Parts: sequence; structure tokens; C-alpha cells
Amino acid sequence: MATRSQFKLSISQRRLRSFSVEFKKEKVLELERRIITISELSRQYDVSPTSIHRWIKKFSTQYSKGIKTIVETESDTRKLLELQARIAELERVIGQKQVQLDFKDKMIDLAENFYGIDIKKKFENRPSSGSGSTGSSSSVA
Repeated sequence: MATRSQFKLSISQRRLRSFSVEFKKEKVLELERRIITISELSRQYDVSPTSIHRWIKKFSTQYSKGIKTIVETESDTRKLLELQARIAELERVIGQKQVQLDFKDKMIDLAENFYGIDIKKKFENRPSSGSGSTGSSSSVA
């Protein structure tokens, strides 16, 4: 009985043989349909897995290098647009609030200069009372 090793080709013989384009397309199609795996194809036809990967890159209908397909549902797209609109609105509101704060700071500075008093409260370190407020007031003269 014949064994597989009797039909094994040498490296030089393997380099000289070539497969037709139709054969390669057919095997790539079988790979895509998951009829056969790369390792099975490699063993069956004594072809390196690297060569099979080259076939896939060249003849596959599903493989395309450098192109990614992203599928978004309509609700995801709508939600993304709503969130982007919300971000734009919040950025606008923050800008308005910053203008108001700058205006108030400028008005306080002008009032301090005009009246000669310190309007901004400058908090100093106050002694902390351990038990809190007792209701009695003590004055230091």
C-alpha cells in the first residue's frame, strides 16, 4: 500500500510547480465558506500557509487591505448627532458664563477703585470652634 511520504515532493520540486488561478480562487472560496481550514489545505496540497495567505489576500472577496467597514444602526447615528449637538450647546453656555464672570470681575475691580473699598471678601484663617455655635457671643476689645 502506498503511503503519503512516497508522494511527498522535494523543496525544489515544490518550487517548480504552480497552481492555476481558478484552483486558487476555488480554494479561497472554500476557505471563506469554511469548508476547509488553512492547515488542512496546507497539508492536503503540501503548500505553505504563507502561500495560502497570499492567495487569500489576492483572491478573497471578503478580504480587502486597509479598508474597514463600520456598520452603524440609524439609532446609533441619531444618538451620536444628538450628543454632538448637546456638546456644542454646553460649550456655548460655558462661553457665555465665562464672559459673564469676566464682566462681573471687571465691574468689581472698577467699583473697588472708584469707592476705594475692598468689595471682594478675602477669607482669612479663622479659629475653628470645636463644639460649634453656642448662641452666646463674645466680644474682644
